[in-house]
Amino acid sequence: MTSLASFHHIQFVVSNALQASFWYCVHFGFERFAEKRASDYRQKEVAIRNGKIIFVFKCPLTPSVPELTDELAVHGDFVKDVAYGVDDIETVLAQVTAAGGTILKPLETLSDEHGSIRVATIASFQGDLVHTLIEDKESYAGIFLPGFTAVDDYPMSQRLGALTNIDYIDHVVENYAEHEAQPVADWYNQNLNLTRFWSIDDKQVNTGLSALKAQIVSNPSNSVQITLIEPVPTATKGRGQIQEYLDFHGGPGIQHVALNTHDIIAVVGELRHRGVEFLAIPDAYYDQLEVRLKKAGVNVEENLADVRKLQLLVDFDESGYLLQTFTKPVQDRPSLFFEIIQRHNFNGFGAGNFKALFEAVEEEQRRRGTLHE
Repeated sequence: MTSLASFHHIQFVVSNALQASFWYCVHFGFERFAEKRASDYRQKEVAIRNGKIIFVFKCPLTPSVPELTDELAVHGDFVKDVAYGVDDIETVLAQVTAAGGTILKPLETLSDEHGSIRVATIASFQGDLVHTLIEDKESYAGIFLPGFTAVDDYPMSQRLGALTNIDYIDHVVENYAEHEAQPVADWYNQNLNLTRFWSIDDKQVNTGLSALKAQIVSNPSNSVQITLIEPVPTATKGRGQIQEYLDFHGGPGIQHVALNTHDIIAVVGELRHRGVEFLAIPDAYYDQLEVRLKKAGVNVEENLADVRKLQLLVDFDESGYLLQTFTKPVQDRPSLFFEIIQRHNFNGFGAGNFKALFEAVEEEQRRRGTLHE
């Protein structure tokens, strides 16, 4: 049975594609490389890239684009579409149909002078998130997708220099209401043949103020991994980060995107230099970390002084370890942030860091006045 092959790109719906894309180029080291304007000039898309990662920012150019303006009124700027590459789009769509899924845009072939691709778009389990499926068996030779034309990078981004050490999308995280993570996991399994890879519950992730349950679904190669999270409000006395997201976003959707790198020390150092703000981790975490690593006999190749200075989190088992860190929200609403992650023979998701991470998130919620202790 066929499944998703890869993350293809992520599309954001924003109020101003020029400014949003510029922010990512300046702060995250992406480069603008392609644009697309609707023939009626009612909407515009800007594509940026870094390594294998492509973000597309779509915005309305007039008030008469209700399919965009209505969603912006509810969510603010948000991730609208997580697009996937597939090897056999007809088989995937047949599976979606058989499972009772919703095909929003039926299969079509998009062509220009550089070749053609086949695409279709399906609805997600609930909310405004969609998934575009893209089959490119003929090796489309255009700049990105048919309809996009090449453009130069922003001058300021060029002067700062491109950041080349972010490699690919590691995983995405979707937030849902209580009791919804399992139905969503079932939906991904029945519609897109993703299987459960890992799970945690509120006994493992509970600070007294925040608690959650999570499931991770993936394709057979783990090149596509999706984390599904729900709050457990009865286990806490505060508004945890998941409920905060649902309140400010106006329902379920993408909470964060994890970007994989092979050199997290250099990348996070450069991102901080460019003005990206990260969650603060207390020094006590690093005092305990050194003891834990020594007791477990785990050797971290990176300099632990750099790990402490950059406030990276470390999780490990007998096979390997990972390094990770999380930005503060990158928009006015606390509804989207990014994770930077580096893996050393470790396929987990930082469960050993959840307590430190949640305490850091809760401190940010206190500063925003949204924790409601």
